Amino acid sequence: MLRVGLTGSLGSGKSTVAAMLRALGAEVIEADELGRAMMEPGQPVFAEIVAHFGPEVVTADGRLNRAMLADLAFKSGHLQDLNAIVHPAVIAAQKRWMDEVFARNPAAVAVIESALIFEVERDARQRGELETVLADWRRRMDRVVVVTASDELKIVRYATRVCPDGVGREAAEAQARQRVAHQIPDAEKAAKADYVIDNSLDKEALQTRVNTLWQRLQAQSN
Repeated sequence: MLRVGLTGSLGSGKSTVAAMLRALGAEVIEADELGRAMMEPGQPVFAEIVAHFGPEVVTADGRLNRAMLADLAFKSGHLQDLNAIVHPAVIAAQKRWMDEVFARNPAAVAVIESALIFEVERDARQRGELETVLADWRRRMDRVVVVTASDELKIVRYATRVCPDGVGREAAEAQARQRVAHQIPDAEKAAKADYVIDNSLDKEALQTRVNTLWQRLQAQSN
């Protein structure tokens, strides 16, 4: 078995790489999807967020106001507060998922797609957590793959994805710059990674690189 962390900043193309690996035969789970599910009404994470940030983060329909939470996190300096609530639950769910995958197939390559593998560890250590699940999250992976691209290309990709008709593009680009600024630079991530996938060219070039990566991951799993 092989536990693989797949990471990359916003707009880097890590979700595209995850989809390619899934098509090649990898088991893949998305950290963002897990986090969204845990932030739904009735979930313990939902209750903890409301208890910490107050009832004003809940909309009239009983769900979390994600735009308000994003502003609190990125503009008001509460990103670590939010992450400290969400990330431990997400990581625990990821471990349960990996255990299930390997029980079915001991030779599986289990890929966790997460934008913040290195950031989770950094933020936990900045809070003084040296032995928690967050502080040693990187070491729980057998291999870590980082997807890279220039910051400008990431911002263009993000804005194009969220504003396909061009409306609101300037605000989307500003939001992207803000989020990229909170993430560890690619060069630092690449220095700590086992594999680096450059996604600065076209999709065909990316597929070729992912195919080579998959062959290596399979060999190591076996």
